[in-house]
Amino acid sequence: MRKPRTAQTKRRPAPVQKRPAGPSVSAQRHQQSQPAEPKQQPERQKAATKVAAGRPPQTMRIAKAMARAGLCSRREAERWIAEGRVTVNGEVLTTPARDVGPDDVVLVDGKPLPSFEPVQLWRYHKPRGLVTTHRDPEGRPTVFENLPEGMPRVISVGRLDFNSEGLLLLTTDGALARYMELPSTGWVRRYRVRAHGKITQVELDKLKDGIEVEGVRYGPIEAMLERVQGSNVWLTVALREGKNREVRKVLKSLNLEVNRLIRVSYGPFQLHDLQPGEVEPVRRRVLIDQLGPRVSRELGLLDASDDERVRRRSRKAERASAASEAESNEK
Repeated sequence: MRKPRTAQTKRRPAPVQKRPAGPSVSAQRHQQSQPAEPKQQPERQKAATKVAAGRPPQTMRIAKAMARAGLCSRREAERWIAEGRVTVNGEVLTTPARDVGPDDVVLVDGKPLPSFEPVQLWRYHKPRGLVTTHRDPEGRPTVFENLPEGMPRVISVGRLDFNSEGLLLLTTDGALARYMELPSTGWVRRYRVRAHGKITQVELDKLKDGIEVEGVRYGPIEAMLERVQGSNVWLTVALREGKNREVRKVLKSLNLEVNRLIRVSYGPFQLHDLQPGEVEPVRRRVLIDQLGPRVSRELGLLDASDDERVRRRSRKAERASAASEAESNEK
């Protein structure tokens, strides 16, 4: 008899008031909490419907709106607009110099602008044999088709080519992806590389001054010879620019043919023991600490409570520094 009664209560919560006198404490609590739900639910549904209809929640540039929706970076958004793939209120855009807001309906490839997801970042161990793109003209399997179920729509921070593996950062926010890709952030990309051929540490040290390959200038690269394994060598390579296929092209110019390339870190984020195909979220607090308060505020990661936490940590660090200096002076 318990199951039918429970099912009936779930379908029709209102008749709870007609039950015999002396209801249980849990039933009384259920009745008391029930009125609060209908007041909030329609408002949430209305907001979700507005965003799902392709309407940005606030006024912003069209490229920024597309990036914040997790469709692409701002640069890619500008290219999509030039290709005629974006419409606003039924009009095909030809320029990214357009502001859009809650009163505008934005369609990309005929589909409404996706819901704006909270800014999030994940560490993903990309296996070999996947393309870092949403759609591959050659029909090869993509990273985004092979993510675990339940993941929101995400874009990658940079790329790893088809035969490369290791750490790939994923985010819901195109503006965050673009910021993290910029060489001006100073974040080092570190790789372990196996390559066929012979090389000396002296030759590798010359890469610290940069190198030009086929008319393309590459910035300083740190390369260390780990060991020789048969006809192959294992190297550790660190760079800050991350141009297209940079490691493979630079090493090929030194007569080394890369046959395995594993990214082990991207800035402060490490691959560690993440297994191929696994995804792990980066805690929001960790992301804020790594980006700093100014950038975090620009990206909408900081609220009032976060600002206060940053200020408290700053004051604590200042007090610790002052105490350490006073102790040193006493000695």
